[in-house]
Amino acid sequence: MSFYFVLWVAFLVFSIGLFGVLSRRHLVAVIMGIELMFNAANLAVVSIAWAYGVLTGQIIALFAIAITVAEVAVGLALFLLLERVRKTVEADEISLMKG
Repeated sequence: MSFYFVLWVAFLVFSIGLFGVLSRRHLVAVIMGIELMFNAANLAVVSIAWAYGVLTGQIIALFAIAITVAEVAVGLALFLLLERVRKTVEADEISLMKG
């Protein structure tokens, strides 16, 4: 597997995640799109580090995965809170700035 092939796969996964974030209104789908983009970035960092023969990329990816897990936990907690309080999970219907 070549370096450029892995970067193309990361680009495609990032594009799918970006499409999911921009096109979906359900909050769980938006969180899943964000996760795809984080995983694509991790794949790109690891592949670049692998191509240059350094270990720093894998370490950065491990920290990013830990941060991503925390982000998902907070996101799902907010999702459950919004579902209980507002009785909806659509992003268009949730606006805390409305009077």
